[in-house]
Amino acid sequence: MYFAVRRIIDVLISLVALIVLSPVFLVISIAIMIDSRGGIAFKQLRIGKNGKPYYMYKFRTMIPDAQNIGTGVYSFKGDPRVTKVGHFLRRTSLDELLQLWNVVKGDMALVGPRSPVVGHFPEYESLNTEYKRRFSVLPGITGLAQVTGRNELLWDEKVKLDNIYIDKVQKYGPLYDFRILCLTVGRVFSMTNISETQDNMEKNEAMKNASDH
Repeated sequence: MYFAVRRIIDVLISLVALIVLSPVFLVISIAIMIDSRGGIAFKQLRIGKNGKPYYMYKFRTMIPDAQNIGTGVYSFKGDPRVTKVGHFLRRTSLDELLQLWNVVKGDMALVGPRSPVVGHFPEYESLNTEYKRRFSVLPGITGLAQVTGRNELLWDEKVKLDNIYIDKVQKYGPLYDFRILCLTVGRVFSMTNISETQDNMEKNEAMKNASDH
């Protein structure tokens, strides 16, 4: 019942936020266009609820076609593919604001497990029960894993936290989501764990490759 009510609340909050933040969106868009060639928005195919793929939207922070250059979807500290404006957007998490549109569309929620990139995560059908469970709810712009460790966590650790989130939110409802949103604000201001680590990339890729064989 809570998830049905939350869906209405998420849409209302996202619509209001999109209207209120429209001047910020305009400034960001102009800054991106001045800073580097390419589009304003970036879309990436992600795995959503029940394994259904969807396009996640962000403000572009890298040079065009960055996913096919260098380290692909992984971005480490000092990544030369990140633009000057993109570096600022990432540090402040402003690049994530376009995902409010994903919430309105029904692809995402404000709070929930973070969705992985299609092609860089095991196939949904091959996942075990624990991994599949974290896909039983809409992915979120932020979540328990994001406020706990973000990019410093391995997928096994993220999945455990995602399932803890599902248990907690079913028990405490909006109070738990509100707690995570408050913790997210603190994380944004701390500007920590923004980039991937080489060690985590290698371990996550090893997990994905093992599942493919």
